[in-house]
Amino acid sequence: MSSRLAVPLRGWVDWLGPGRMVLSRVTTMCLVELQKMRRDRTELITRAVQPTLWLVIFGTTFTRLRTIPTGDVPYLDFLAPGVIAQSALFISIFYGIQVIWDRDAGILAKLMVTPTPRAALVAGKAFAAGMRALVQAVVVIVLAALLGVALTIDPVRLLGVAAVVLLGAAFFCCLSIVIAGLVLSRDRMMGIGQAIMMPLFFASNALYPVALMPGWLQAINHVNPLSYQVEALRGLLIGTHARYWLDFAVLVGAAAVSIGVAAALLGRLAR
Repeated sequence: MSSRLAVPLRGWVDWLGPGRMVLSRVTTMCLVELQKMRRDRTELITRAVQPTLWLVIFGTTFTRLRTIPTGDVPYLDFLAPGVIAQSALFISIFYGIQVIWDRDAGILAKLMVTPTPRAALVAGKAFAAGMRALVQAVVVIVLAALLGVALTIDPVRLLGVAAVVLLGAAFFCCLSIVIAGLVLSRDRMMGIGQAIMMPLFFASNALYPVALMPGWLQAINHVNPLSYQVEALRGLLIGTHARYWLDFAVLVGAAAVSIGVAAALLGRLAR
């Protein structure tokens, strides 16, 4: 009996071994990112400027004007989840530049010769971006609460918010790495990042309901992962209608596919 059990148990150990290594590498990358933020706290302050302007100026102004119909939800409440998603997007979309810096400094070449799978390296970067976005989300949530936005205090929903922020940031970080693997230049990466950042934002439901968009923009909205992130955040934070299964499926699928594509292009970037 013991010999019959030995084979499947050995298989489980062999399977769990690489899994533990991948998880360890991803966790290490996230801890390194947190240490960077701890050493440079001014970055948190400077990154908080833009969401503060969106909420304090844009949000409060349009709430008083009542020009954007959002039903029974005040416009500032409607906007706050969109600003959280926007902050995560803006933080993550330029991570490809950091990877190019790592290549130029010789760090990427050293990482590539380690036994760590490429997907683990990319996932580590992706969820490190998620940690930064999560800290930024906390700042926006506190600011929104001070402005009177009726946000949930349910811990389960707040855990869901954290998961949505992490997944969205992971996708956009990997999208940035994919672009970096194609263009191989910091200047080109910066230009393309700026070119796609605002269209992604304005083609989502972060600022206005989907029903107000023209037909062609609604079509783009349906394939924009940022829209599903905003919908999930809005449902979790302020209780509006959300298709949680669809939102999480899109975010998980987009993050998984982008990690795979970015890992495939990492070797090209390291040459």
